[in-house]
Amino acid sequence: MESLLLSRRDLEFMLFEWLQVQSLAERERYADHSRETLSAALDTYEAIARDFFAPHNKKNDQHEPQFDGERVTVIPEVKAALRAFSEAGLMAARQDYELGGMQLPFAVERAGVAYAMAANLATSGFAFLTIANAELLLTYGTPEQVDRYVRPMMQGRFFGTMCLSEPQAGSSLGDIRTRAEPRPDGTYRLFGNKMWISGGEHEVSENIVHLVLAKIPNPDGSLPPGVQGISLFLVPRRLVQPDGSLGERNDVVLAGLNHKMGYRGLPNCLLNFGEGRHTPQGEPGALGYLVGEAGKGLACMFKMMNEARIAVGLSAAVLGYTGYLHALDYARNRPQGRLPGQKDPTQPQVPIVRHPDVKRMLLTQKAYAEGGLALALYSARLIDEQHSAPDAQARIDAERLLDLLTPVTKSWPSQWCLEANSLAIQVHGGYGYTREYNVEQFYRDNRLNPIHEGTHGIQALDLLGRKLRLHDGASLALLDARVRDTIARARAGGDAALAAHAQALEDIWGHLGETTTRLLAVPDADARLANAGPCLEAFGHVVMAWIWLEQGIAAAQGLASADDERSQHFYRGKLQACRYFFHWELPRVPGWLAVLDPVDLTCAEMQDEWF
Repeated sequence: MESLLLSRRDLEFMLFEWLQVQSLAERERYADHSRETLSAALDTYEAIARDFFAPHNKKNDQHEPQFDGERVTVIPEVKAALRAFSEAGLMAARQDYELGGMQLPFAVERAGVAYAMAANLATSGFAFLTIANAELLLTYGTPEQVDRYVRPMMQGRFFGTMCLSEPQAGSSLGDIRTRAEPRPDGTYRLFGNKMWISGGEHEVSENIVHLVLAKIPNPDGSLPPGVQGISLFLVPRRLVQPDGSLGERNDVVLAGLNHKMGYRGLPNCLLNFGEGRHTPQGEPGALGYLVGEAGKGLACMFKMMNEARIAVGLSAAVLGYTGYLHALDYARNRPQGRLPGQKDPTQPQVPIVRHPDVKRMLLTQKAYAEGGLALALYSARLIDEQHSAPDAQARIDAERLLDLLTPVTKSWPSQWCLEANSLAIQVHGGYGYTREYNVEQFYRDNRLNPIHEGTHGIQALDLLGRKLRLHDGASLALLDARVRDTIARARAGGDAALAAHAQALEDIWGHLGETTTRLLAVPDADARLANAGPCLEAFGHVVMAWIWLEQGIAAAQGLASADDERSQHFYRGKLQACRYFFHWELPRVPGWLAVLDPVDLTCAEMQDEWF
């Protein structure tokens, strides 16, 4: 039976036929790798996801973490799965050999992590937060911080969190109130509260490394206003001695657990810093260590936030993907009804996969899920370019293009792969919203993704308010060049369908460009940003059309040389999903653009009292 987690055939198509990650072996960092070693790494990820993560996904959902006032307990299978993941070296897979890593390309590591996410999003959350935490400290931490905290995280002994939001300040980070009071020895004592902290308290690991945003008070004791005064601190749950042994408990305590609609197996916490329950080294306050420069904490945290945003897009895509595979399997095995042309009631019922409307729902899911996964892996491939391209300008270009695509990579799969999960429920009919079937959990787990790591609306404001202008328009110019290159290659390939798609993309890309140019020229910022949401919708769908045309070109090339029926079916399925996106999805874009040029203020001018 084929896997219901992800399609290995599709992953290999994306990585090796489209993104050509095996070519990275020509670079010094990846010289020990080949397509064979990269495939072997995927084998390991898939096996651990199948054998350790997937079996307890439903149990994780049904038995949420429990807090007895002192400790948080999760089901034992969580710890066993994460131990297997760590012992296989996967926590450090993309890191240097010196850190115990494999120096895997980021795109391959993300494809591997996708297996764990598809198998059990909650349990995999412990891992991907730890990996991102360690990556930040490798970039901005001191050698001592790396030795004491990153190495144990890479071994799976310590886990990591990111502590940004507060009860009174969710995404409005300039309004945080957590204080970091300096001490003569260069350390800090933190006082405040952090809300929505995934993995904030548990007994799964020996220690928890919190990365905390806080403000260093002014000389008069006041907190600096806005985001410019935010600093970043490393605050361990337990202090770590110079020899690496664990010391006393830090003054970080759990105030309570948040009970979520989905994603239930990962403790989501309200943490109090400096509550006074513990006094590390005899002083009040949670002992913390500055990471990077004082007042530059948000810039440092964006390293982890942007990685987390790509991870959110990836997790949304894979939940949509596994939901699609479950729906496809159900549709192939569920007989019901007969086709409209079959009038004889004595004839056997047909599998519902043969009904046109079920085909529509399955093809929609395929287009959303495979498109969302492709976008996430493309973004990961840009990170490989950013860190390893031999040409300095190529590294800069990759970074700038990734800056522009990050809000789309986070938000597009979060919205449309959630819709794929809704359609998976619909394909299952009445069974779809029962807990006996997996698809209702996929929807609940995925519903968080349009919210966390910056809501859909915040990503829209980021795109329109900042990213489209970034680097004096250089990021947008880079994307324009890549889109036009794809259009040219689609026309040159001799495939009439792809050439037609290329024309459609060229037309809508021009329309989008003209509209956004006029929108960016609107002098009133409130009016300009009033409809940022539709701008993100339009931009994201056009980016996805480009991603699908890219995949279509690779699929047409594969089909031309395919010599077995199974491969031919695969490539034709890719081309059909590409066709679906251009025929059914791209026509949505003019409707979104219609409220941007000129700006429609219907929503902005609505008054509170009128609701």
